[in-house]
Amino acid sequence: MKDFVKKFWELRLLKVKEALEKNNFEVFLVKDELEAKNIVLNELLPAINPNSLSWGGSMTFVQTGLYDSLKQTDEFEIIDTYDKSLSSEDILEKRRRALLVDLFFTGTNAITEDGWLVNLDMIGNRVGALTFGPKKVIVLAGKNKIVSDLDEAMLRIKTYSAPANTMRLNKKTPCFKTGFCHDCSSLDRICNVWSIIEKCYPQKRISVILISKDLGL
Repeated sequence: MKDFVKKFWELRLLKVKEALEKNNFEVFLVKDELEAKNIVLNELLPAINPNSLSWGGSMTFVQTGLYDSLKQTDEFEIIDTYDKSLSSEDILEKRRRALLVDLFFTGTNAITEDGWLVNLDMIGNRVGALTFGPKKVIVLAGKNKIVSDLDEAMLRIKTYSAPANTMRLNKKTPCFKTGFCHDCSSLDRICNVWSIIEKCYPQKRISVILISKDLGL
């Protein structure tokens, strides 16, 4: 069979889409970053019609080009938590304010084949927004985030996503040096707050855009 890898991922992504929808998430299946961006700008934003929006840490969100597009618009109140010109205190305050926006963008550390979203945070602003606060949440996720079950999700996060993110963020943790989790007590530890979302409530409050590419960590 030609393009058997493509066929494999089409079937697996469809299975995950169906599982997420069974768990009351709204789901869009797209081929690449551009299609994800277009769905957000041309379909979801007009339908949601938010007055305010913000985002949590997400490489995938940036890779789609949505961050660059949205931060330049004057159609909405933007709470830009990525603004490097601000002090750490001001950034933290923006993260607090971001929990009450109409629309919040983020990624996810893992998605199980049962349709669960699994995440681990440093301070909890991202998982907080996922579970409660913003009226609507859009999750952008590459196919590399798909795992078989909760155990594999947690293993993926602790052995890959978290150590790699400490390197990306230049954190002073043991895993920054070794690439392996040490269950440390570092003040820079980013593995502090877990969230496991089995079902979306209210129904379709969270929209998941599954992208048929490897994106983010």
